Amino acid sequence: MYRYDEFDATMVAERVVQFRGQVARRLSGELNEDQFKPLRLMNGLYLQLHAYMLRVAIPYGTLSSTQMRKLAHVARKYDKGYGHFTTRQNIQYNWPALVDVPDILDDLADAEMHAIQTSGNCIRNVTSDQYAGAAADETEDPRPYAEMIRQWSTFHPEFSFLPRKFKIAVTAADNDRAAVKVHDIGLRLYKNENGETGFEVVVGGGLGRTPYVGHTIRKFLPKSYLLSYLEAILRVYNLQGRRDNLYKARIKILVNSEGVENFARLVEDEWAQIKDSEIDLPGEEMKRIYAYFSPPAFEKLPAESQVLERRKKEDPDFARWVRINVAPHKTPGYAIVNISLKPIGGVPGDITDAQMEAVADIADEFSFDEIRATHEQNLVLPHVKQDDLFAVWRALNEANLGTANIGLVSDIIACPGLDYCALANTRSIPIAQRIAERFSDIDSQEELGELKIKISGCINACGHHHVGHIGILGVDKKGEEFYQVTLGGSGAEDASLGEIAGRGLSSDEVVDAVEKLIGVYRNKRQDNERFLDTYRRLGAEPFKEALYDAA
Repeated sequence: MYRYDEFDATMVAERVVQFRGQVARRLSGELNEDQFKPLRLMNGLYLQLHAYMLRVAIPYGTLSSTQMRKLAHVARKYDKGYGHFTTRQNIQYNWPALVDVPDILDDLADAEMHAIQTSGNCIRNVTSDQYAGAAADETEDPRPYAEMIRQWSTFHPEFSFLPRKFKIAVTAADNDRAAVKVHDIGLRLYKNENGETGFEVVVGGGLGRTPYVGHTIRKFLPKSYLLSYLEAILRVYNLQGRRDNLYKARIKILVNSEGVENFARLVEDEWAQIKDSEIDLPGEEMKRIYAYFSPPAFEKLPAESQVLERRKKEDPDFARWVRINVAPHKTPGYAIVNISLKPIGGVPGDITDAQMEAVADIADEFSFDEIRATHEQNLVLPHVKQDDLFAVWRALNEANLGTANIGLVSDIIACPGLDYCALANTRSIPIAQRIAERFSDIDSQEELGELKIKISGCINACGHHHVGHIGILGVDKKGEEFYQVTLGGSGAEDASLGEIAGRGLSSDEVVDAVEKLIGVYRNKRQDNERFLDTYRRLGAEPFKEALYDAA
């Protein structure tokens, strides 16, 4: 895991002091809210519907137990005893008092954390695969490259005021768990036919009011040229991205207007001018960063745990949790544990201070002091011995974190919606809760298999509804909350945007509508097809008929 060097520590400490002065000027009235806005956004502070909201960066989703305990401390001391994990592997606090924010940032700095570049028109927190360094299917650990990007992009003078916010994701597995195709830049690390490792570079993805799946502009980029190539992309965007229209300022609009081939040519021309400059890291510096991500001291264990197999036979609930929440690890005898933050009736992504501390304790004892946040609003313990899985499960259950629903119908992504957000048209949280309660039977959930429901309270798509197998978008209709359903989306390696099913549905109709859609799937699925596979095979018509014919 990366640890701050003297440059990181100095940079964060200086920013805290600077922001403390800016907050004091706002509280005294020397700055009005319009003058304060760009300053607070540079420090991850939003003004939402009822209060300020502070978004804390978790670079590439990796946390230590110490950092998780610090997040618990912030929730307990400065907020209402909980935090909310987001779809960018960050955590948000919804109720901090403005006067306390400099103290929060000071406390976070003690644990090598900050809120820099979690908002504003800059390169945002770099995200990655939550299984990085542990996944059985990865080419290599992508996090060193995410860290290189973090260091390159933080306070980059040329890109500190981009046309709009800019998001980068990195993966190194064929199974895309980082949604790289719906990012401004998505990077997939792989081995080419010559056995060389490099990046496929995908540009122009994104959701919001104009969703796009990204386009590959370079099939193979040698690893050593990563930063100069990113610099070339950002330079083209910074120069040619629109600043006259907020809704047309993202790079996806530029790629679409220029055409993919022409945009790629512009990037290649720019790169040709800078590729042999000093932008890319020298080999020694790359080795220094790689060293931070060396594997833990794994024990040499048999591939199959007799303890685990015995416990599964003894306890069916534990066996189910293993089937659903545990993933294969690249090291024999170890496993990856997914922690659901979606208990039935809970708020997706929310976690209390006590639960944060429980996760920290479990990670200390069983996962080499390491925790991951996922872009699906859950947590991961990346390195757990198979022999220890039963003890981990019991400890998670004691903290009400043992829900076995990862990837199932109740594992719903939902933005905060109108309960918190001033931009939202509708509530998202109650809809997610009602759907989860309707399908709360765990046997039924497991029988349905992978089914990704994603809910956004407005067109900004913070809940990623466009790439849900079933997406739900909140829309305002003459002051009433309505919901538009989309079908067939995916944020994985088979990325696709959902198709609008038809007219908007009232709050009272939407949960029944989801049940109707799932009913079609139950009746039409072949073998063990996922919902998405059935939809793609049959097309939209049978689903639309079930949804609207009886209405």
